[in-house]
Amino acid sequence: MSSEDIKKARSAIPFNREHLESVLRQRFFFAPAFDLYGGVSGLYDYGPPGCAFQANVVDYWRKHFILEEDMLEVDCTMLTPHDVLKTSGHVDKFSDWMCKDRKTGEIFRADHIVEEVLEARLVGDKEARGLVKDANASAKEDADKKKRKKKVKQIQAVKLEDAVIKEYEEVLAKIDGYSGKELGELMQRFNIGNPVTGDPLEPPVAFNLMFETAIGPSGQLKGYLRPETAQGQFLNFNKLLEFNNGKTPFASASIGKSFRNEISPRSGLLRVREFLMAEIEHFLDPLDKSHPRFHEVKDVKLSFLPREVQEAGSTEPIVKTIGEAVESKMVDNETLGYFIARISQFLLAIGVDATKLRFRQHLANEMAHYAADCWDGELLTSFGWIECVGCADRSAYDLTVHSEKTKQKLVVRQKLEKPVEVTRWEIDLTKKLFGPKFRKDTPLVEAYLLNLSQEELASKAEELKNTGKIVFQVEGIDGKLDLDDKFVQIEKRTKIEHVREFVPNVIEPSFGIGRIIYSVFEHSFWSRPEDTARSVLSFAPLVAPTKVLLVPLSNHKDLAPVTAQVSKQLRTEKIPFRVDDSGVSIGKRYARNDELGTPFGVTIDFDSCKDGSVTLRERDSTKQVRGSTKDVIEAIRSITYGGVTWEEGTKSLTPFTSQSESA
Repeated sequence: MSSEDIKKARSAIPFNREHLESVLRQRFFFAPAFDLYGGVSGLYDYGPPGCAFQANVVDYWRKHFILEEDMLEVDCTMLTPHDVLKTSGHVDKFSDWMCKDRKTGEIFRADHIVEEVLEARLVGDKEARGLVKDANASAKEDADKKKRKKKVKQIQAVKLEDAVIKEYEEVLAKIDGYSGKELGELMQRFNIGNPVTGDPLEPPVAFNLMFETAIGPSGQLKGYLRPETAQGQFLNFNKLLEFNNGKTPFASASIGKSFRNEISPRSGLLRVREFLMAEIEHFLDPLDKSHPRFHEVKDVKLSFLPREVQEAGSTEPIVKTIGEAVESKMVDNETLGYFIARISQFLLAIGVDATKLRFRQHLANEMAHYAADCWDGELLTSFGWIECVGCADRSAYDLTVHSEKTKQKLVVRQKLEKPVEVTRWEIDLTKKLFGPKFRKDTPLVEAYLLNLSQEELASKAEELKNTGKIVFQVEGIDGKLDLDDKFVQIEKRTKIEHVREFVPNVIEPSFGIGRIIYSVFEHSFWSRPEDTARSVLSFAPLVAPTKVLLVPLSNHKDLAPVTAQVSKQLRTEKIPFRVDDSGVSIGKRYARNDELGTPFGVTIDFDSCKDGSVTLRERDSTKQVRGSTKDVIEAIRSITYGGVTWEEGTKSLTPFTSQSESA
């Protein structure tokens, strides 16, 4: 079977999410956590193949980014004090909009319910026009009764006016940018209520997604389970800079669990409350955002959904190279563009379908005020386009706010080749007068004054000149304070500087590993046209949980020593494998391991006892070749870890056609 034949076979049977989820759970890739107790929504356990797949994805992520980019890896605590997340903005702003059914008490996420209902109405329109014939049929086949009821309620064969269709499509294109108030207005305008009962929902309210906890037995130190791994990297900036000999640019990276108390986690592994993240913080000079290796990726072609296209109510992507995107300023700078291209390369290498990958730019009202630019790597699944990777230019926000809060400098000091003349505002304190006036609050007042920005010093200088005093307020001290010119002097001075001091900007690629893994599951899943009960997960060999299925042709005692010897060789080569010496047919053994995504099968028969040769089978095409154990293992290694094709890796082996895969 050629690669073209494989593509045709994979697309011959329509994708069925219920079938995929059945296979994943049956083969214990994952399962609801605490299943014996009825489970908890949004919490899942990974089984042996799921653990192995995740470990392989993370291992390749580490090689692709940390090793290839010379990043500095850190592993920071998951417990985070309240003050840290208050400073970062998470306590006040890390929220989603939720709405409640007044009758049932059921909670919905507002943007999701609007999106879900409008998309269902569009499906109903297509059904009415004869474009979709099996919407209700697929709903009836749904194993989940509640989900089936929901679908039947939503998908009604109602023909919509063209203007309404256009309006729905425009709303869906901008769904990520609406505020809570705007979502509430949309729900009223389009009569969106509980999709099962039709009952009205309360207006959306903000819900903070962090899990709150107490650190220590007294309960007085308030904390949270971290919602991201980034803050630990920012707080360790000075240590990382010193480790890197004071040089920038450099990047840190962290892989670990994060926690978000999702409002209504109804999309399996795509929306969970505990998940694995991999994040990079690339620190660079705000005056130079070029990247020395940008030329290596400038010709990478990508699908972009820029802000302007979304604001026009369209979801049609623009395809261009990352070089063109940066040159046109659609993507803000080279380093941001470099990481977008590297993200794409990583996703494709682990098995993402290139036709189901796009990069969507954040709309103006969904982007943080401090961000220069932000793009989401989105993957198309049966749930729609899902954000799996964020790539943002966060400017100098995080280091700046933590520095201001702690009064510790988080800066880079760069020796200048030529000294420069710098004019800036400076403040002098008559410290001997501060103690009698402020007593125990003296350190707080001094720290506040010495950390005023240039803009603030200019304003205070004008105030001192005009009124003879400055008035200010210090966090932790009640009431307003004032000082006259006996306490402070503020002057603009010119100095010759030999060192430039700056707060670096940060480019942050952030990966949701669980979402990526589930998307790869969908992109890899198909059924063989000749037997739809035979499902296949076409994992890339690089990340497949097990690389080889070792299959003795029978349980005959003569085959056991050869099986043991081949097992030893695979173990020595560190190639993950499983032995299946059950009594079922070889076709059934292959079929159940195709569902596990095992890319290769090695069959041991009676000829193996005579000459040491074995048969190598490729999962997708079912092609088989034969050769010595040594040559077969070398072919497996070169295809799995060397990145060569099946044809290239097996060119020294002999085609083999006599064995049957019939069940």
